[in-house]
Amino acid sequence: MKTKTLIRTLVIMTIIMVATSFYYLPFYVTKPGSAHELDPIVHVENGYDDEGELMLTTVRMGRANIYAYLMASIRKYEYIFPVEDIRSPHESDEEYNLRQLQLMANSQSHAIEVAYKKAGKPYEYKYNGIYVLNIYPSMPAEKILKPGDRITAIDGQIFQSSEEFINYVSGKKQGDKVEITFVRDNKKMDETIPLQSFPDMKDKIGLGITLSDDKEIKTDPPVDLDTDEIGGPSAGLMFSLEIYDQLTKDDLAKGHRIAGTGTISEDGEVGRIGGIEQKIIAADKAGAEYFLAPHETITKEMKDKYPDLESNYIAAKRTAEDIGTDMKVIPVKTFDEALTFLNSIEE
Repeated sequence: MKTKTLIRTLVIMTIIMVATSFYYLPFYVTKPGSAHELDPIVHVENGYDDEGELMLTTVRMGRANIYAYLMASIRKYEYIFPVEDIRSPHESDEEYNLRQLQLMANSQSHAIEVAYKKAGKPYEYKYNGIYVLNIYPSMPAEKILKPGDRITAIDGQIFQSSEEFINYVSGKKQGDKVEITFVRDNKKMDETIPLQSFPDMKDKIGLGITLSDDKEIKTDPPVDLDTDEIGGPSAGLMFSLEIYDQLTKDDLAKGHRIAGTGTISEDGEVGRIGGIEQKIIAADKAGAEYFLAPHETITKEMKDKYPDLESNYIAAKRTAEDIGTDMKVIPVKTFDEALTFLNSIEE
């Protein structure tokens, strides 16, 4: 009898645990991810091989169930964030994921441009249209457009940037209608959408979408980045270094394992990213000897608004000391600074 009662209790507890694991709290949990070698990800046609490894680093992030929340509450370097700190207002999980993938695409374009410009190789941009990132609730576009749609024309006019698109729509008034040409699942569609004011911004007229330029960079030689589902812009610096490494004879890594992170702009400026402490841990576990960390400028105005704000490099260096790694953390502000450091290390 006692055995049956025990078995019944265990079964009930298992069912409860399984059921509650699918109930998500209004929080995200982030934790150290992994370091990915860039050789299998970046492919420059007929590019040069090297002896070392350049690596990008990631952070693992997901919606928190009760167990993930409790574990993150007691584990060091696992962080809990309210949903509103991660997603934009009115943004769904699908829209958030699409936004991260689009940020990654823009980051790749910037990285390719910086590397090819530095290597003296030709490149040009092909503009494909406006990429729909997300849609405001209760706005006209909600019933017609979806995140991921690519708008190619309005009223038969083709634009060369999202800025031109916005300026055209801004010249309209509430109640005006525009004909939108867009592509979804490789199928071209035409729909008429009225314009109206935003619920929380009565003086602003629009379709009710958040958008981004959808442009493709063409290079000689061709380059391909196989990023799968890696999202966000934080791998920009490391992409640019790996592409440049394959374009030139010099071996940047010189036999070492070098990890890093940071966004990259078209002019080669390295920008701040999130989760720097967790990326230090990921790089250390992967056996990195050096870690390139953004050392962005913190202005007085920024410090006044956020007293605890510090550069990625400062946080990364403190984390490296805390975990006792032999990995050296290197501050970088630009692509050229990163190159200067890599050229200074010995074989």
